[in-house]
Amino acid sequence: MDLLDVHRGEMSWRRLRVLIEHLPPESATWTSMRNQLSPEDLAAQAERGEPEKGRWSQQEQLLAAAVDALRRVEWTLWAVNTDKSKRPDPPEPMRRPGAKPAKKRARLTEGSADRLFQLLNGGAA
Repeated sequence: MDLLDVHRGEMSWRRLRVLIEHLPPESATWTSMRNQLSPEDLAAQAERGEPEKGRWSQQEQLLAAAVDALRRVEWTLWAVNTDKSKRPDPPEPMRRPGAKPAKKRARLTEGSADRLFQLLNGGAA
């Protein structure tokens, strides 16, 4: 098929839309469309929480879940066999379409913990 067929009048715009809608989820077209989503659209998709209506097939969703589970098992193995001070950070889940990566939470350092303790006990200067 040639996209110029639309311009020549040999293919309708409707037919082109149907062809695009039925491309596989991993196609360059769908990937590009996902990457162009605004943060608001991305948040709206994540809130709906309907992975079966996402751009990944059921098999891809299951494979991502299996990868996440394997990473958690591997991390657990490392965590129980390592000193607490050398323990690695938990693994990030595989990014799914329509979901932003998880935000990193700030860690409380020794200095900031002391400062917070002083502030809570009326030590603010």
